[in-house]
Formats: sequence, C-alpha cells, structure tokens
Amino acid sequence: MEATYKDSKDIAEFIVTNRGNFQQKLLSEAVNVASKINEILQRGNIDLLKNAERLALYVTENREEELIAFAKQEGVAWAEHSLTLSFKLEWVQAIRRTLWHFLYQFDKVKGLNQTSESFYKQEREVNDHVDQFLNNFFISYSDYKDDMLKSQRKLVEHLSVPIIPISSSVAVLPLIGMIDSYRIQTIEEKVLMDISSVKIQTLIMDLSGIADMEIDVIVHFKKILSGIKMMGCDAVLTGLRAELVRKMIHAGVTFEKQAETKGTLQQTLREYLVLEAK
Repeated sequence: MEATYKDSKDIAEFIVTNRGNFQQKLLSEAVNVASKINEILQRGNIDLLKNAERLALYVTENREEELIAFAKQEGVAWAEHSLTLSFKLEWVQAIRRTLWHFLYQFDKVKGLNQTSESFYKQEREVNDHVDQFLNNFFISYSDYKDDMLKSQRKLVEHLSVPIIPISSSVAVLPLIGMIDSYRIQTIEEKVLMDISSVKIQTLIMDLSGIADMEIDVIVHFKKILSGIKMMGCDAVLTGLRAELVRKMIHAGVTFEKQAETKGTLQQTLREYLVLEAK
C-alpha cells in the first residue's frame, strides 16, 4: 500500500511539473472542445484545462470522495449553463487518453517495467475512476435538469390558475383545459393560499372551459370546495357543462353543500357587481 501511495504522489507531481505538455496533449486529443474553451469559460466560468488537471490528480491519487463531489459539482454547472453534453464526453475521454499517455511517459522516465498484473490493476483503477466521474456527472446533470423542469412546470401550472380580483372581496377563477391529478393539487394550493393572503370572501369559479374531469379529480375538487368553505369564503360555480354534470350524477357526486351554482360567468359577474355598487 505504501509503495502505491508514493507512486501516485510521484505521478501527480509529474503531471503538475509537466502541466504545459499535459494541456498541449489534451487539446490535441479534443479538437472540437479545444475551440470552445474560451466560450465555455466566459459562458459558465468553467476552466476546462484547470478542471482537467484536477480530475487527473483525483484519479491518480485515488481521492474517490473528492472525485465524486467534483463530478456532482461539474454536473450542476454544465446543466445550469446548458452546456453541450457531447463536449463534456469528448473532453473527459480526452483526459483519459492524455492521462494514460502521461502514465506511460512517467514509467519511461523512471525506467519502470510493470508486470502484466500491476498494469492491469492500474488500468482497472484508472478507468474505473474516470467512469465513476462520468456516472456521477451525468446523474447530477440529469437531476438538476429534472428539478428545473419540475420547477418550470409548477410555475406554468400556477400561471394557469389565474385568480382575478374584481373587488376588495370578490375574485374570479376561470379554469380552462384539462384538469388532471397534478393540476388539481396546484389549484388547491393556489386557491387556499390566495384566499388566506388576499382575504377573498367570494370566489367565483368558472368551469365553462372544462369539458371533462375524471371521477377522482371531481372528488378532489369537491374537497377543495369544502376547504374554501372552511376558510370562510363562499364558492360560486358557473359554466358547468352538461357532460360533466351527467358524470357527477352517475357517480353520486354533487357540490350542493359546498358551493352555489349559477349559469354563466357573465350573469354572475353582473349580479355581484350590482351588489358591490350598492
């Protein structure tokens, strides 16, 4: 173990001492990326040459925990700045080839002749570490992108639940399009939060833009109406379509106790605007 440790330190020192040659060899191995180095530095503040040496040292010195943390950090950085994955893959493979070139040069300078067993052991360790970096990089990149998509979807869903105040105590929520199990949760969150923060006393919910809802979504919607009532707000439903009402009747679900129902949004708005004027 002690001899291996000393060798790894010697190899790391050899790479640092010959940094210029290491970078020159690396650039020759990654022609497509080489022309993008300055662009990537400016765009994401990512120094590819510095990071390549850092990875090479982590690999040669068997610093596994630091290598994994670095891979995750790199994954987030590349995802955050939407940098091209094909460039990263080409760059890491170029680092692998350059590292092997320097391992060969190190043995040559030191006059070392490895046995087959020691060579294959080194080959496995080096390549496993490089692959470990790539795996953790891609997982981190993918997780960041997934979280960003979820965040963007949540933002879009919230924008699709526009609660519009028409007076100090009355607001309108026009619902349009398909309401699935995910969107009904967004509606619940937005409605209850806005009632609390804006102090809405009457919420007119127009369903004329909703052609259909699955039974489980209708049941969830009924619970939202109950929640609205519990918060001291009156719910008024307008624009219920015949197809939706028929489905509710056959399923034995009604909103009679939770909300008042009226015909059209226009008619309801006129009534409440007249009441407000008085």
